[in-house]
Amino acid sequence: MIPLERRKRLTDAMVESNLDVMVVYGNAWQNDYLRYVTDYGILEGEALAIIRRDGEVTIWLDSINEADRAQVEAPGIEVIYSPDMLSDVENALHRSRNSRMGAAPYRMLPRRLAARKDDLKFSDETNFVDRFLMVKMQSEVEAVRRASRFADEGYAVFRDAVRVGRYDYELIAEIENFFRQKGVDDNFMIIGVGGPEVRGMAPPQGKIIKKGDLVTTELTPNLGGYYSQICRTLVVGEASPEQTNVFNIYCEALEAGIATVKAGVTAGDVARAENEVFRKNDLGVYVTSEYTRVRGHGMGLFVDTKPHILEDVDTVLETGMTLIVHPNTYNPTVGYFVLGDALAVTDTGADVFCKTPRALFSVPA
Repeated sequence: MIPLERRKRLTDAMVESNLDVMVVYGNAWQNDYLRYVTDYGILEGEALAIIRRDGEVTIWLDSINEADRAQVEAPGIEVIYSPDMLSDVENALHRSRNSRMGAAPYRMLPRRLAARKDDLKFSDETNFVDRFLMVKMQSEVEAVRRASRFADEGYAVFRDAVRVGRYDYELIAEIENFFRQKGVDDNFMIIGVGGPEVRGMAPPQGKIIKKGDLVTTELTPNLGGYYSQICRTLVVGEASPEQTNVFNIYCEALEAGIATVKAGVTAGDVARAENEVFRKNDLGVYVTSEYTRVRGHGMGLFVDTKPHILEDVDTVLETGMTLIVHPNTYNPTVGYFVLGDALAVTDTGADVFCKTPRALFSVPA
């Protein structure tokens, strides 16, 4: 089972690094560190878990509902409902103060624990755990691949749901219904509807679809704890020459980024390959932080994880990393435009998971 493989991989590394105890934090939004250790996806409140080098795991939860669910969904670990979670974990760490201890993600550690870093003698081991989150075992890569199949199927449902006169939230509802019927655990999804006035994607805002609109989305289904993602754009009615020209630029940028991906290059190299396509088309300003966030990112136990695909990120890509490459950004002629595929890094290139054609789809107006 993947959770047991993950835990053994982590504890083996703890032994090798002479780490005795690791404390990890998680909440409903960022729970990938917690899930790596416990295989538990928290939905409300907060949680802290301790894993010891012998593989023993204890999780403290401040919600009784979460604790009840964890008893069922996280067999093999000790689950404690703790209304005073910080005190209980602090006491547990105090009892282990003669051991070598680490914490991750350190930036999210509750202040009360972070303030005791020196006297409890625990180190920031965020980068230590990040490596396991980024560089996946083959079983994890296959889990992301399976989630990608649902991303493709979900986009086909989305495309068929787009019709003039529908509200954007009706499209979201159809996708959620489809995913729930298929057993998808979760889906992070944002959408954009309109023309040049649209500068990004967001949760549905009650926009009504009309002829000529670009409809953009990213679907991010989660299956068995692992996320994958697809980004595509469609037009309502026949695409205009301007929309077609813009699509061709984005498609070239995506293909340039994917062609750069292989073990040994940096995340910055991939971003630079994408951005150069925009620069040669006099659109370089639109790859700056004013108009866009990233040119892709890691995926796995979180929807948007390291490495982030930006020119100043020098993280070296390794075989087993799973990413989405997406040159998503605003275009002054047609508005916000997206196109992106999920993939795994290999020794020689990219193993692309998404099978949906790279096309500017159109639906009848």
